[in-house]
Amino acid sequence: MSAPHVVVGLSGGVDSSVSAYLLKEQGYRVSGLFMVNWTEDEQGYCSAADDFQDARAVCEELGIPLHRADFSREYRERVFARFLADYAAGKTPNPDVLCNREVKFAPFREHALRLGADFVATGHYARIEHGRDGPRLLRAVDDNKDQTYFLAAVERAQFERVLFPIGALTKPEVRAIATRAGLPVHRKKDSTGICFIGEREFREFLSAYLKPDPGEIVDDQGRVIGRHQGLMYYTLGQRRGLGVGGTRGAREAAWYVVAKDAARNRLIAAQDPAHPLLMTRELLAAPFHWIRQPLPLPPRLQARIRHRQKLQDCSAESLPDNRVRVRFADAQRAAVPGQYVVLYDGDECLGGGEIESAQPLTAADH
Repeated sequence: MSAPHVVVGLSGGVDSSVSAYLLKEQGYRVSGLFMVNWTEDEQGYCSAADDFQDARAVCEELGIPLHRADFSREYRERVFARFLADYAAGKTPNPDVLCNREVKFAPFREHALRLGADFVATGHYARIEHGRDGPRLLRAVDDNKDQTYFLAAVERAQFERVLFPIGALTKPEVRAIATRAGLPVHRKKDSTGICFIGEREFREFLSAYLKPDPGEIVDDQGRVIGRHQGLMYYTLGQRRGLGVGGTRGAREAAWYVVAKDAARNRLIAAQDPAHPLLMTRELLAAPFHWIRQPLPLPPRLQARIRHRQKLQDCSAESLPDNRVRVRFADAQRAAVPGQYVVLYDGDECLGGGEIESAQPLTAADH
């Protein structure tokens, strides 16, 4: 009987390369699959071409075949179009969450299975437990690198036959394995940012697709203190780039974005980094995607509203229309519409949903 065939999503980085190495060491028959998501890069901002050469070098070192698949159409339709629409609506979207749900564990996984894969593997820092009642998504051992936040919107069925080989390792351990194995990418830096933006300035990139709509910056009393270049360029909690200086009647201190008034195209700023408009103990998420929904919900859960945030104690309540209300024990700063809130029960990631709205603290609460 031949060894099970695993197709590994190879990005050309150290994490996916070590995943392929470990699976081969464990006796699997391993193939690599390089995913192309973005093909329009006249300025050379995207590193995909170099990444493909790195993936090929890794496969040559490991003696495994490398396949290449173009998912740029799916990415543009399912991720990039949504990214632009959300920014136009004043939100701050998270394309990494959408990419995992709409590409990596959809057409990518299906393509791997068509190649004859018994299993599909990626270099995500997460763990998966396959039981009789279906897969459970668990946090990685390395909490600083845990990527379950980005996986929380993936359909549970899409985790069937998925392996996360480095989920029980820390990043230094992964680097050490890559060095011992002689992988040509063992010193390669971790990728940062989004491929289709690359190293260019974000405002420059966004203005090529969306027309800027300048307006007023006002303080929390409604007094005009400056001009913004377009609400899409700013996010809650932002300090830099407001261009607000010496304001009459204001102390010499930094200004922070505390809210957006889309109806009047106004950006609201204040000098308190924990202003009540910026803080919340309660938010609504919709639609909320459950990977596994315990019934009834435990009275105590944990949540994150951004990647790498420490887990926050909370409770959650399921509402009609696939909404979930999350109440936090401690006030949260900058719960940004368009980002995700992800729920945990201990190590298990239960699912996540897009933040629809957050209830600001009252002055008394603050």
